[in-house]
Amino acid sequence: MPLVHDTHFQVYKVAGMGPYNNNGYVLADRASRECYLVDAPAEIPRLLTEASGMLVKGVLITHTHPDHIAGYADLMALTELPVAVHPADAARLPGPAVFGLNDGDVLQVGSTPIQVLHTPGHTPGGVCLLIGDCLISGDTLFPGGPGYTRGPEAFEQVVRSITEHLYALDSAVKVFPGHGGDTTIGDSKIEYTVFTAKARNAGLHGEVHWLTS
Repeated sequence: MPLVHDTHFQVYKVAGMGPYNNNGYVLADRASRECYLVDAPAEIPRLLTEASGMLVKGVLITHTHPDHIAGYADLMALTELPVAVHPADAARLPGPAVFGLNDGDVLQVGSTPIQVLHTPGHTPGGVCLLIGDCLISGDTLFPGGPGYTRGPEAFEQVVRSITEHLYALDSAVKVFPGHGGDTTIGDSKIEYTVFTAKARNAGLHGEVHWLTS
């Protein structure tokens, strides 16, 4: 079922979008039915259908790798929704961003706040979105470790993003990534503790897994 969290706010997860099995999300306030969409992968009509009957305020892009914006052209053809992205990733968006997503920004759906966390490393402008006890982590954090990094400096940067920003959150926070299954901050911190106990190659990057790398 797409509805993965249901309290005073709701999180809808639309899994398996496009050839890279992206997850798209709808973040909604239960009372007002206001919502934001998260990311614009291929098969964007599936995400729009999930939000039908709601007041969609815009689309929040976690980062601008091609698979996360593959549905952008269809989104623009079907809607006039404003699109937001972190300024460091804005140049890779196929069209202009209506507003930026900066660290510490707070968006509202009804009475429910959505906090923006800038978490660079996977891309320079990668962001996560915190709504209540749910974190939409884009490709910053997955079950088992961080998203892919293109060099050692990017890997160290994503580790700082995770440990300084995400691991500061309550351990019970649920983590919903840009692909695949879910985790919690607590489970991820336990896995990272295993990683830190091991000797680390100074040039480590790419696909890194806390338990096996």
